[in-house]
Amino acid sequence: MTAPPDELVVDQRAVPVISPGPLVPVADFGPLDRLRGWAMTAVITALAAVTRFLNLGSPTDAGTPIFDEKHYAPQAWQMLHNHGVEDNPGYGLVVHPPVGKQMIALGEALFGYNGVGWRFTGALCGVVLVLLVVRITRRISRSTLVGGIAGLLLIADGVSFVIARTALLDIFLVFFVVAAFGCLIVDRDQVRERMHVALLDGRIAETPWGPRLGVRWWRFGAGVLLGLACATKWSGLYFVLFFGAMSVAFDVAARKQYRVPRPWLGAVRRDVGPSLYAMVLIPFGVYLGSYTMWFASETGVNRYEVGRSIGPDSVLPIPDALRSLWHYTYAAYRFHSGLTNADGNHHPWESKPWTWPMSLRPVLYAIDNQNVPGCGAQSCVKAVMLVGTPAMWFIAVPVLGWVLWKAFVKRDWRYAVLLVGYSAGFLPWFADIDRQMYFFYAATMAPFLVMMIAMILGDILHAPRQTAERRTLGLLVVSCYVALVITNFAWMYPILTGLPISQSTWNMQIWLPSWR
Repeated sequence: MTAPPDELVVDQRAVPVISPGPLVPVADFGPLDRLRGWAMTAVITALAAVTRFLNLGSPTDAGTPIFDEKHYAPQAWQMLHNHGVEDNPGYGLVVHPPVGKQMIALGEALFGYNGVGWRFTGALCGVVLVLLVVRITRRISRSTLVGGIAGLLLIADGVSFVIARTALLDIFLVFFVVAAFGCLIVDRDQVRERMHVALLDGRIAETPWGPRLGVRWWRFGAGVLLGLACATKWSGLYFVLFFGAMSVAFDVAARKQYRVPRPWLGAVRRDVGPSLYAMVLIPFGVYLGSYTMWFASETGVNRYEVGRSIGPDSVLPIPDALRSLWHYTYAAYRFHSGLTNADGNHHPWESKPWTWPMSLRPVLYAIDNQNVPGCGAQSCVKAVMLVGTPAMWFIAVPVLGWVLWKAFVKRDWRYAVLLVGYSAGFLPWFADIDRQMYFFYAATMAPFLVMMIAMILGDILHAPRQTAERRTLGLLVVSCYVALVITNFAWMYPILTGLPISQSTWNMQIWLPSWR
């Protein structure tokens, strides 16, 4: 029997709404302690400048460059005095793009053809690299303390230290790659800030694809920097691919986080096209632009090959200058690809990628053990070795294990992006194992390893639900580890800088048989 309307009982109790995530994402777009952050950055950068510039002009090979400086320092000097191009085969192998050598030439223009001159710009980039790692780690971790720890660790990293103090191309490649990575991290925060504004304005669902995000200058800057990386060494192309995929992944994640109705389609419609422009076309344009002096020259290597080694006609209407550049590029590629072990090209200090994460096979840049004074013994040893500080590099395997677990199991984006940068400098080299390779190819891995370790130390410091005792213990563990790294670096300092040491000390510095 149905009750009359006035006797109906209406249950007006509130029904809880259960959501798998916050209805409005937290407005977190970067650290807020700006003054303290910049003060810490200034102190760490000043310390980096002392270490990178101290006695920069030493060692030399009787006043001449050491190791592969013998290629790049004279090529840069000729660029400085030959309208920006190198065309003298007597200077060695002209098989790399010009930007790194142009950077070396800037130092030579300021200080002349000497150790300080050909190393100055690399040392300057090494100092700024420390600044970048501090700021990037601080932004990723949202902690000024963790950013400072990353800076100290990078200062004390043997690989980052030696590449900054030798006139090779690797420091410039690392600098441009890390700067591009930092731009994309800032772009990630900026995109979320714009999405948050659109959410508050009610524009998130005005179309199924979500809002337009406007001009993204930080991503544009990343494209320019990646172009400069490719124009330094072709291995910069690996970072174009990895960072481009990472940027698109950031966009998809942002649209999903802010409840765009169709986030994947929105990313394809709104973001992929501009991303291809910023991360592919811009780097390609910058790469071509780096050859401006070569295009304008009369004597550049292979500048006028059309009608000589290549035919005058082309299937496609491509300008002769670009055809000549392609011929030049392909000739350099053949040189690199021909340096294989199968062809008998063996070098006493070559190594394969699986030895790089733990610095198992470093590179000896210079050594002099004949009648060397200065250490109190009858004959001393002066050496420069590119080797990672063992206190960091020897623990690479457990560090990577932890990072993989955080990235794929815990889905922590902070570790995932560092893994992208590390992998871009590591995994592609497995594609051609027979090629001659060296540990200095792993230089791009060093800053990302340092940032991974700093993030893990930050987790120890900032673990949730800590008691006062555990917080103190965590601070003690982190402090002792950082002190261990700095002490390890100080112990190895003589073989990173060419200071004279006794033969017995040299023997103690060689920790592994593979270091000989």
